[in-house]
Amino acid sequence: MYDDKMVEMERAVFLLDLLLTVLAFLGAFWLYMLILPDVEVSFYSHVFLLPLILFFIVGFFSYFGAYEPPRGKTTFGYSWAIFRGITLTIGAILALIFFLKIEYVSRLVILIFSGFEFLIILSTRWWLRSYYIRNVKEGSKALHVLVIGTGERAAELSVKLTRQAEWGMKIIGHLDPDGSRVGRQVNGAPVIGTIDNISQILKEHVVDEVIIAIPRSLLEDVEPIALACEEEGIKLQFMADIFNLQHVARIRLTQVGEIPLLTLEPVAQDEIKLLFKRCFDFFVTLLSMPIVLPIVGIIAIAVKWDSPGPIFFIQQRVGLKKRLFPMIKFRSMFIDAEERLKEIEHLNEAEGPIFKMKNDPRVTRVGNFIRKTSLDEIPQLFNVLMGHMSLVGPRPMSIRDVDLFDKGVQRKRFSVKPGITCIWQVSGRSNLPFEKWLELDLEYIENWNLWLDLKILLKTVPAVLFSKGAV
Repeated sequence: MYDDKMVEMERAVFLLDLLLTVLAFLGAFWLYMLILPDVEVSFYSHVFLLPLILFFIVGFFSYFGAYEPPRGKTTFGYSWAIFRGITLTIGAILALIFFLKIEYVSRLVILIFSGFEFLIILSTRWWLRSYYIRNVKEGSKALHVLVIGTGERAAELSVKLTRQAEWGMKIIGHLDPDGSRVGRQVNGAPVIGTIDNISQILKEHVVDEVIIAIPRSLLEDVEPIALACEEEGIKLQFMADIFNLQHVARIRLTQVGEIPLLTLEPVAQDEIKLLFKRCFDFFVTLLSMPIVLPIVGIIAIAVKWDSPGPIFFIQQRVGLKKRLFPMIKFRSMFIDAEERLKEIEHLNEAEGPIFKMKNDPRVTRVGNFIRKTSLDEIPQLFNVLMGHMSLVGPRPMSIRDVDLFDKGVQRKRFSVKPGITCIWQVSGRSNLPFEKWLELDLEYIENWNLWLDLKILLKTVPAVLFSKGAV
């Protein structure tokens, strides 16, 4: 819940961050010249970094929650969000400088800037939080809430709102369709009237928000409530868990023309975070190409020399929203591998719909090596560049395997882009049973964030180098 003053405060903090970032950068350059006066460094050769720094800082701060209101955000929470945002920003800038071989930019200036930026931004957040707490105690930020309903759902909402009382939440009372309940209390808040006299209640009391917490059977009573709130210019909200769904990650309101639509998403799909994930995938993959392309050339020669057939194995896999895409791998089997699968399918050593066999006779000599070292997966970086896949995500499955799914929840993996690596890759890989593999995929989907992607990528390196669980 946000009041208008909170929205204004967030905008002010956003603009303040831009200003403070520029000042931190100028201060870093000034300190550098003070420390090393004899070193000739052009100020104008560093200015071009400012737009990039501002872009990354604002983007990562937004992503990690540095712009969330102080209600419910601790000083440590701000510190951690700011630290991660600055760390990734500096990492991205240094990576660009390294790969583009920019010699005229001082790395020391960037490192000094990171220290200034952290201290200045964190001090601003600390002051903001202190200012907000002080205003809450004085009552100027108190949010007055009127709850419609007195049943179990209303009581549950009342408990949760009361827990936030220290952040300025105050339930002024409840309204109920049944007049006989007027005068009773719900968790200490009085029932001050019925739905029929809501207009009078709103006129007589200071109300910032009205929250509807009544069962589906009483939704026909919502229209007069909405009209009364509209007339008084008061924000109206309602508990959207009216369908008793257990795993709704996000609920939002969209609009088609003049028709409002309530959207219930079982998987959080934050467009800004997904955009950052896509940009991260694209630029990291692109920057890796000078190293990857020579390796691709060597493996291509080895595959072609070892056995007749194409260098790449391209197979239709099931991707995002169950759409098919051509997944690229180095060919690690003989060209008649698909036809021979039926002959050895009874020797499957894996549980569930996937097929795994430790000593698969269809695998070539070079194929055995590149499968154990996961080098056969390298061409999927081109799938990442084309947008079919992500660096981190559930593994794309074949049409055959998907057709053998026996549980509807298994298809939840198609709500996100498939990836080259995921939690399963760093937790045993092929040694894991299918059910555990699926469990880890769902865990990733439900808890995804960019920081988790980074941790998985870092853990993937030793897992691949030591061929942990590879077949």
